Amino acid sequence: MCGVIGVYNSENSSYDIMLGLFATQNRGQESCGIAISDGDLIRDHKGMGLVKDVLTPSILKKIPGKIGIGHVRYPTRGVIDVENSQPHVLETLEGTVFSFVSNGDITNYPTIKKELEQQGVRLKTGNDGEIILRYIAFYHKEKKLSVIDSIKKMMKNVKGAFSSVLISRNEMWAFRDPYGVRPYSFGKIENGYAFASESKALDILRAKDIEEVKPGEIIHVSKKGIKRTQLDVLSLRNGRKNCAHCVFEPVYFSMPDSNQFRISVYEARKRMGKALASYDKDLEIDVVVSVPDSSNVQALGYSQARNIPFEIALIRNHYVGRTFIKPDQAGRDESVKQKFNPIKSRIKGKKIILVDDSIVRGTTMRKIAGMIRGAGAKEIHLRIASPAVMFPCFYGLDTSTRDELIANSMNCDELKEFLKVDSLKYIKQEDLSKAVKNDDDRFCFACFDGKYPIELVDVGF
Repeated sequence: MCGVIGVYNSENSSYDIMLGLFATQNRGQESCGIAISDGDLIRDHKGMGLVKDVLTPSILKKIPGKIGIGHVRYPTRGVIDVENSQPHVLETLEGTVFSFVSNGDITNYPTIKKELEQQGVRLKTGNDGEIILRYIAFYHKEKKLSVIDSIKKMMKNVKGAFSSVLISRNEMWAFRDPYGVRPYSFGKIENGYAFASESKALDILRAKDIEEVKPGEIIHVSKKGIKRTQLDVLSLRNGRKNCAHCVFEPVYFSMPDSNQFRISVYEARKRMGKALASYDKDLEIDVVVSVPDSSNVQALGYSQARNIPFEIALIRNHYVGRTFIKPDQAGRDESVKQKFNPIKSRIKGKKIILVDDSIVRGTTMRKIAGMIRGAGAKEIHLRIASPAVMFPCFYGLDTSTRDELIANSMNCDELKEFLKVDSLKYIKQEDLSKAVKNDDDRFCFACFDGKYPIELVDVGF
């Protein structure tokens, strides 16, 4: 998770970055930050909380410039504090010379950290983004490599997922890991370019000619224009021919109005719902209900496929963030209580198909099912638009151990009893693969099948 934004040559870059971050707030709600260069100075501001609370108009007025980057954080590595928030900055006696944001996790973090420390580099945080920045800066400043060559060296030696933007006082470099795990797009704005984790942020900025930053690509933007450098990704993928896009992005994380990995998230989710409907041809149901908002489209796909009414029977309080990306379980439990309220008239006495995108830890769904049962549902048939999450993710999700994942401690029948639903079915992995148009094996399904595309060097798995 996390969301990154980069803007080059905008008359009001701080405002544009704020808009882009607001559009990608779904990707992280723990903290956010911004760094802007006016050609002489790079100024930054970051804080705990949501974009609207941290990047206020009064703050943005104090950060002028035409080049900038921004970040919303979902914590996976490093403690939850401002120091681990992004952007990271590199300061010298001359002031801040680089600032950097990234989305993704590094799987050989301890190895790279030891390598840098042996050469006298000291890290201030435990964050993946800082280690990438300091790696690039060390080989640029101390080993006298160009920034492009320093990024190339980093991409050959640092393993994992990263969709990143680096700025100096007058230049910008955007780059993406060779597997393309996390989404990353860019487009032209009026006088320059904008980069973002999701294409919807670029739509907000009225960007044109939107396309993806290619896996293993470095895009350098300067006063001379744009220069694209493509690395030999086949030599960097440990024998894997194709990309390893995170399939959880179209299932859950990304917004439905984004286009990424060469698919529409909205249309992919409708196909997931249609696949789930194909498992229930003889099941008598009165109404289809989603767990809003991330499973609304899957539920609509199910409804249309079986010609059963779709009702918004759970109302979500949009001032409460996503429960899965809350940093601790207590926060998740409290959010569930505040987040949903049932429409009893749409539920009472009904046989319900309840559609959700995934079951990770299970506690949230148990509370939701109990809420619906308490509203008078006659039957609850739970349908999940992803396979059972059996394995931890090391590429940017906060599921670091198998013990956290309820599918490892309960089989489907046991989980049905735990959740107190009448039936439970997951989408089959082959049907999910079809839904995301994975005809060229470009997606990662490791959280479902344990087949990790990027080598797990230091994760202790």
